[in-house]
Amino acid sequence: MQKEVTTTREIEAREIPSGTKLTIPEGTPLAITQSLGGAYTVITPYGSMARIDGKDGDAIGQEVVGSAEAAAAGKTTDEMAWEQLKTCYDPEIPVNIVDLGLVYKCEVAPLPDGGKKVEVRFTLTAPGCGMGDVLREDIKGKLLTLPDVKEADVSVMFDPPWNMSMMTEAAKLQLGLM
Repeated sequence: MQKEVTTTREIEAREIPSGTKLTIPEGTPLAITQSLGGAYTVITPYGSMARIDGKDGDAIGQEVVGSAEAAAAGKTTDEMAWEQLKTCYDPEIPVNIVDLGLVYKCEVAPLPDGGKKVEVRFTLTAPGCGMGDVLREDIKGKLLTLPDVKEADVSVMFDPPWNMSMMTEAAKLQLGLM
């Protein structure tokens, strides 16, 4: 499902899959191909794909999306951290990074001076993908919105390499692989 829009102001975006920063001028026609996890994936008039942060949603006639604090209602920090990870998406695939099998580790530990640290190790669907830093910052930013989380250590790993067998059944079904 694509939605045609035109930018109402200049927007900073990230080219997919290189992750290179680019500026999309005001008045540029775009096609929104995905709006998941607080970000928008668009196709530019030149045929390239780009990721626009949710904070710039207004510039493409969409809702401004920010990293809202997760509801704490009786949940542990570990549970909330996994919930936040499920709001992070590969900009080319409409499945969250947890269900894609990209998250190898998510551990919560107390800090000596109070608060908690969340350590996440994840991978990419392709080692040469330039979106690793973009996803890393997205994950880190969302984890730091959690109550009591003072630090987030998020790293990209390439061993073991990702393969489609790491996806959940739900992800495979959603992508039509079952």
